Amino acid sequence: MIAVNDAQTKHLFDNRYGTGQSTIDGIIRATNVLLAGKRFVISGYGWVGRGVALRAKGMGSHVIVTETDPVRAVEAVMDGYEVLPMETAAKVGDIFCTATGDKSVIRREHMEQMKDGAILANTGHFNVEIDIPALKSLASETREARAFVDEFTLADGRRLYLLGDGRLINLAAAEGHPAIVMDMSFANQALSAEYAIQHAAELERRVYPVPEEIDKEIARLKLETMGIEVDVLTEEQAKYLASWDEGT
Repeated sequence: MIAVNDAQTKHLFDNRYGTGQSTIDGIIRATNVLLAGKRFVISGYGWVGRGVALRAKGMGSHVIVTETDPVRAVEAVMDGYEVLPMETAAKVGDIFCTATGDKSVIRREHMEQMKDGAILANTGHFNVEIDIPALKSLASETREARAFVDEFTLADGRRLYLLGDGRLINLAAAEGHPAIVMDMSFANQALSAEYAIQHAAELERRVYPVPEEIDKEIARLKLETMGIEVDVLTEEQAKYLASWDEGT
């Protein structure tokens, strides 16, 4: 088995640029909400979270990140975002988007603190990142506000809006990634399958990373299709990088 999702030409591009753009596309298509001026809460600052944060910020949102990993939280702070625990973010956020790959990221205690009109979406995993049963139990009334938007009216009159039944919003309400970024993901799958077949006799039964030469070849081909050229190391430079003969 080859872990295609861990390839650099997959997660650094498909996850960040593809999901980043298509998530925003899905939220806007579903709601027609103006992102400028909104407090946009993103749960998870992996490559998907980074991509969504960058685009939400670019459209004028005040981006808030929630994280459990201190390293990623530091990254988010240094990238210019506010980092808060979900308990605090729940009280101030206008739009919430989970991107963690875990379950019950937005729970009952968070929903009980949210503002009237808060929008809930998911772009990281199955429809378990938002605790939908808890949302339903809090609601005194539920209706379809528009396609892909369910309105939950709580006992105190506040309304929360769940997008796409909590499923991946970029697929539920939009068209997923543009082909121009998916091509690298598919190239990883195809070339990794070819590699596995060609080396089947010598490979052990375990999970392998995508070979570095495949990753780099996909990047090279991508640049070629874009009409972009890069420098090539001189023999002297390559020798210098591979040795300890010079330098301090």
